[in-house]
Amino acid sequence: MTDDAPLRTFLAIEIPEEVRKGVALFQERLKSRIYGDIRWVRPEAIHLTLKFFGDIPPGDVTGIANVVERAVAGVEPLALAIGGTGVFPDLRRPRVLWVGILGDVARLLLLQAELEQGLERIGFPREERPFRPHLTLGRIRSPRGMADLGKVLEKGKGFDAGRFVAAELALFRSELTPHGAIYTKLKGFPFGGEAKEVKPKGA
Repeated sequence: MTDDAPLRTFLAIEIPEEVRKGVALFQERLKSRIYGDIRWVRPEAIHLTLKFFGDIPPGDVTGIANVVERAVAGVEPLALAIGGTGVFPDLRRPRVLWVGILGDVARLLLLQAELEQGLERIGFPREERPFRPHLTLGRIRSPRGMADLGKVLEKGKGFDAGRFVAAELALFRSELTPHGAIYTKLKGFPFGGEAKEVKPKGA
C-alpha cells in the first residue's frame, strides 16, 4: 500500500476479550439454530462502531483525530453491557443480526451525536439513519430458511455477555481480503485524554 492510497476507516469502541468470548459463544449457538444464508462476522472483527468513513485520503486522519479529541475530552468512561438480540430493519425484512448494548447508552448517544456534528463540519456527511448501538453478528443475504428466526430471537432475549468499561475510542483501518477484513488500529482516543498513536508491531 502506498503512502497516499485511500484508507478504509471507521471509529469504534473495542470489545474486551472476555466479553468477546461470550458473544462468540452466543453466535455459535445461533449458527446451530438458524439455517439461512448468513455471512457471519468473525468474533475478532466485532466492534461497537460509532462512525464508518469508507475510503478516505490519509491526510483526512488528522482532521478526524482533532474532532474526536475534542469530543472525548470531557467524557468519563462508559459502563456498558452486552445483551439481548434482534435484527435490522425488522423480522419481515431481516438484513442484520445483532446483539444489543446496555448501560450508559444515553451518554453514548450524546457522544455519537457530538461526533456526527463535528465530523459534518469537516466534510463527512451525517448518517441518515438514527444511531442504534449494537454489535453485528451476521449479515443476512436471503430470507430463505428464516421462518423460525422470530422464535430463535425470542429465546435469545435473555442473552448476557457481560459488562465492561469503555475508556477510549479507536480509529481503525479496514483492509478487505478474500479471507475477510483485516483491522488495524491507527489511533486511540482515551476519554478525558489525548490521542495515542498506535505503533505497528515490531516498530
